[in-house]
Amino acid sequence: MPTPDEDAAINAGIAADPDTYELGKEEFKQLRKVGRPRAAQTKVQLTVRYDQEVVDAFKSSGPGWQSRMNDALRDWLRDHRARDLVQKT
Repeated sequence: MPTPDEDAAINAGIAADPDTYELGKEEFKQLRKVGRPRAAQTKVQLTVRYDQEVVDAFKSSGPGWQSRMNDALRDWLRDHRARDLVQKT
């Protein structure tokens, strides 16, 4: 948060600039958050451990590597049953 002196300097800069202004309460209420729209099917954020070579291979494929890793796991699940996931001791 700016100090009172910094806030005064900011407001003086706003007042001196003809191309900008401070939004009023009603204008501020109309603002919408920017970013990606909410997906119909959301994902779960978690922490997992993978072998370094697995991570390197996916990362080297460029942007979207996490989605491709998710797709690869989903493809694996199409060919395997849930009980195949249980580790035998």
